[in-house]
Amino acid sequence: MKAKRWVPLLVSSVCAGWLVSAHAEPLGTVLRWAEENDPVIAAARAAREAGKEKEVQGRALLLPSLGASADTFWNRVEIGGFEKHYNTNQWGVKLTQPLYRPQNWAQAKQAELQSELAELQWRDAEQQLVLRVAKAWFDVLSARAGLQAAEELRAAAEGQLKLAKASFEVGTVTVVDVYEAQSRYDLAEAQVVAAKNGVAVAEAALVSITGQAPQRYPRLKMDVKLLPPEPAELSAWEAASRADNLAVLQAQVAERIAKEELARRRAGHQPTVDLEAMVGNQRLFNQSRFAAVDADAAQIGVRVTIPLYAGGAITSQVREGVALLTQAERNREAAERQASLAAKQAYLNVTNGLTRVKALEAALASSLKNLEATKTGFEVGVRINLDVLNAQAQVADARTQLAQARFDTLLALLQLKAAAGQLAASDLTQVDALFEEE
Repeated sequence: MKAKRWVPLLVSSVCAGWLVSAHAEPLGTVLRWAEENDPVIAAARAAREAGKEKEVQGRALLLPSLGASADTFWNRVEIGGFEKHYNTNQWGVKLTQPLYRPQNWAQAKQAELQSELAELQWRDAEQQLVLRVAKAWFDVLSARAGLQAAEELRAAAEGQLKLAKASFEVGTVTVVDVYEAQSRYDLAEAQVVAAKNGVAVAEAALVSITGQAPQRYPRLKMDVKLLPPEPAELSAWEAASRADNLAVLQAQVAERIAKEELARRRAGHQPTVDLEAMVGNQRLFNQSRFAAVDADAAQIGVRVTIPLYAGGAITSQVREGVALLTQAERNREAAERQASLAAKQAYLNVTNGLTRVKALEAALASSLKNLEATKTGFEVGVRINLDVLNAQAQVADARTQLAQARFDTLLALLQLKAAAGQLAASDLTQVDALFEEE
């Protein structure tokens, strides 16, 4: 089924266009690395090439076959006390053209469908590669955003610790304030260590797909705005998933293959008709002449083969084929339902993600204002050091959650297009437009 075209999935920002310099590799470049180095996509590419040959093999079942044979034997003949030694040689060329072979026709159609299935499996592998690369990429960027927030929190906690120690020395705070500041600094240091480990693990996962790591990473633009999916109706995405989802298309082809397999098995009860032609030469012994003579031969005719009884095997194979067709039909129904569910889940992840991003943007803005107010209150003596530390931790947490929510929403947008069978490498160009140089 021809894929429908949808309005581009993402985004507007105040500054349009790709602003990342050559020093930070965009997601599209990382995908090209994966296309060259990922063993999973390499295996899928080989499977696609193998699948192309199925159609050639199926077509060969309908074409003539030509074979040649030759042999030679040494002979010893004794007649009436006379002995003769000679070689018997023969050769022949035989041409067979199927005229009526319903099994071959069904197999040829199966082979054509198997090539089509291999192409769909390749498209699915390409789509899954885009999702795998995007997820690994977003995981790295999310981990780096978490590390940045943890380092900012550590720096802020270190500043509060120094301030608490200085204030304690002049007697304006108690030792409890120093202990609280030290505790928060130590906790922030532990969070930095954990965040660095998260970055290393995420980068290793990306490299396992791409074969190499980017030298530098971009970051989301500060003014980025994520737009809802287009079309906006969930029903449109569910309908697209049932029609164009690659798993559904594969299940549909598998069902057609099962139908042809049943036709092939039923054809086992039918006769076959072949046109046969043969030319050859045979060197024989002529007893009357007591010598070897050559004989040329040529034949052309029709061979009919009628199956009479095969011990019930053909009937059993037909019953098996009926069951396999039923299985394929149910698998297709399951694929349609799963595709619709995947589209709904991705759609809800997008819409809820957009709402969550908006809420976290407001939360971050409020947290920053709260931090400034708390610092001012601390300076005039109406807030304690612990209040400042809590406000700093709240800002770091809001930043981390906001970054994760944005990346989750972007991934959900890609997953939504994949559920509808519309995801392509070109979609990553739109994602790249959301980033800028760090």
